[in-house]
Amino acid sequence: MAIIPASRHSQSDQNQIWDHLKQAIAATSGFRRWQLERSPQDAQIKNLSLDHQVKLYLRETLETLAY
Repeated sequence: MAIIPASRHSQSDQNQIWDHLKQAIAATSGFRRWQLERSPQDAQIKNLSLDHQVKLYLRETLETLAY
């Protein structure tokens, strides 16, 4: 499979790619564990859309890996 630079994908293609990636990430045990580990004071996170939850999960995961 050839990888095409993002700039050559249409916005619709990019949205579809993100949707598939987001669904794949949400199905992982790491993401599910991250959701379960949210404490009661983080209840607002559970009210976020899946899109925002995945972005937050990725940000926190990358910050942890940066250490």
